[in-house]
Amino acid sequence: MFDRELLERPSTEVAPLLLGALLTVGDVTVRLTEVEAYLGELDPGSHAFRGPGRRNAVMYGEAGHLYTYFTYGMHVCANVTCSPAGVASAVLLRAGEVVAGLETARMRRATSKTDADLARGPARLCVALGITLDDGGVDLATGRVRLDLPAHAQEFVTGPRTGVSGAGGSDIYPWRFWIPGDPTVSPYKRSVPKKRN
Repeated sequence: MFDRELLERPSTEVAPLLLGALLTVGDVTVRLTEVEAYLGELDPGSHAFRGPGRRNAVMYGEAGHLYTYFTYGMHVCANVTCSPAGVASAVLLRAGEVVAGLETARMRRATSKTDADLARGPARLCVALGITLDDGGVDLATGRVRLDLPAHAQEFVTGPRTGVSGAGGSDIYPWRFWIPGDPTVSPYKRSVPKKRN
């Protein structure tokens, strides 16, 4: 079931509701087990912290679209946009369990040693599903990438976001949400400050 009205809340409220949701691209479906909330211009960890721009324009649009971006010069990451149009807010899809299209996901992620590793981490999740930068902006109700929200809320725990530098990665922002004990959840990594010469 897709519910755009539910997604029109701030990302910090939407994020735990996405746990257990199904994300489908073609024959591959992933059950989401870990997400992170980014609260737009109020959040120093968000791409929208400094306001709107060409890169983050999708975040300011209608809720329920896919916001994609390129990171570390080699990886695509995907987010679900939240909040009413005009307010930037998104949930990063960090990890999940491949529940359909296992052979396709294994082929795409041939370096994975276990099936639990296929979509463990935001870049791996995108590779397993076949999500690319070109999917940025797609409507998750009708587009190539589809989102089905879970029928029931999942048990979850929270903590600081992983790999986020500065204040946005601190305990002040415990906006990483995950299903406890699930083997597909990615390991926590604190951001390493850059050395200055």
